[in-house]
Amino acid sequence: MSSSSPNPQVITCKAAVAWGAGEPLVMEEVQVSPPNSMEIRIKVVSTSLCRSDLAAWESHAIFPRIFGHEASGIVESVGEGVTEFKEGDHVLTVFIGECKACRPCTSGKSNICQVLGLERKGLMHSDQKTRFSVKGKPVYHYCAVSSFSEYTVVHSGCAVKVSPHVPLEKVCLLSCGVAAGLGAAWNVANVTKGSTVVIFGLGTVGLSVAQGAKLRGASRIIGVDNNPQKCEKAKAFGFTEVVDPSSYQEPIAQVIKRITDGGADFSFECVGDTDMITTALQSCCDGWGLTVTLGVPKVKPEMSAHYGLFLMGRTLKGSLFGGWKPKSDLPLLVEKYVNKEIQIDDYITHNLPFDDINNAFDLMKEGKCLRCVIHMPR
Repeated sequence: MSSSSPNPQVITCKAAVAWGAGEPLVMEEVQVSPPNSMEIRIKVVSTSLCRSDLAAWESHAIFPRIFGHEASGIVESVGEGVTEFKEGDHVLTVFIGECKACRPCTSGKSNICQVLGLERKGLMHSDQKTRFSVKGKPVYHYCAVSSFSEYTVVHSGCAVKVSPHVPLEKVCLLSCGVAAGLGAAWNVANVTKGSTVVIFGLGTVGLSVAQGAKLRGASRIIGVDNNPQKCEKAKAFGFTEVVDPSSYQEPIAQVIKRITDGGADFSFECVGDTDMITTALQSCCDGWGLTVTLGVPKVKPEMSAHYGLFLMGRTLKGSLFGGWKPKSDLPLLVEKYVNKEIQIDDYITHNLPFDDINNAFDLMKEGKCLRCVIHMPR
């Protein structure tokens, strides 16, 4: 049941609640508080499952919790002080916000907002409290979004307005995965025409890096993955060749260096494995080789690499959300999609109703999907 913006009330709705690590999500009736100052409450329309949702769900994180961060919806009500949004606006949620006032936001050099950065405690940025409860007990947020719920509350700085004519069930992928990959290629690495690119991990993010590299005119785009199903699909996204590490006796970094005459110009780690970061570094060339890491590791967050790799001129860079400033840049990506300059639809391998959300987790665990889009009840 909805409530009007002037005096929004608590809403009771369905949400997929994770009660413990790796346990199936349970459909619960949750209470969603009204938006506080500078917050908005959103009726979620579509949300897709990202690998970072899966990784956090499998880890011993904070529970009970409502996961989901790659989403689109319609503003149901707004809190005090919100002037950017009104009831009925179509929006994308974002897991890092943009306050437009802090040092990084005004620097022109970073998208890591000091005020609305990556939220790790399962709480709202503004007051360090939760907006969800089940039978009076708090339920924690995920990445300040929590889109596996029919309604959610986000800070107004963590939402981006889009045209009401844009298909929300498609553009929700720009909330994370597709935008992250395109941005890593364009903003972080600045892939150049005629270059050689190697991408480790052929999920949605890796395939999006390939799309970005292809649009920049890379001459060779080499994919590395040990999942045969992913390897088969890769060439449709711009890969010129795909390498399965299990098919070789020698380390994969040596294979890449051999087939690229000394290493790739650009390498991207899209797996979420710190050992793979080292492999990616070893796979790019001396002098100017650039490695970008995008994955979020489930275990072993520390990495190690021989100093000689850097001494010989290699560079390692991290990428969060592809360097995009969400409010400033996401509307441009949506426009590119509308103008058919970038593709999104082909990343959607499954469309599932909200009640089948556990099936989406199974498909991702088994490596049988790219993006499952979850459709909320109308």
